[in-house]
Amino acid sequence: STSAVEVSGEKVKAIWDKRLIEIFCNICIKEILKGNRPGTHFTKDGWLKIMTNFKKETSKAYSQRQLKNMWDALKKEWKAWKKLKGKDTGLGWNPIKRTVDASDDW
Repeated sequence: STSAVEVSGEKVKAIWDKRLIEIFCNICIKEILKGNRPGTHFTKDGWLKIMTNFKKETSKAYSQRQLKNMWDALKKEWKAWKKLKGKDTGLGWNPIKRTVDASDDW
C-alpha cells in the first residue's frame, strides 16, 4: 500500500511493507490504550506520538496524513474481512489454521 503527500510541490510516496504495518498497528494500539483515541479519532497528541514513535522505531518520517491514510486503508480491509467471516456470508474463521471456514455447499 502507498499514500502520497506533497513535499515542496512533489508527491512523495510512503512505502509500506508487512513489518512497517505491524509496527504502525502496535504503536496505534499503545496510543489507544493510553486514551489517545477517546472516540472514533485519535487526538492531536495521539497523532503526534504515533508519528514520533513510528519515526523512532522505523527511521521513516511519515506525515500524519500518510499515517492516517494507512489507518483508513487498514480499517477498510478489517471491515471487509470482518464482514467476510461474519454471518452475512455464512463463512467462519478457523483460528488454528488461520483460514476461512466454509461448508462444502459454499
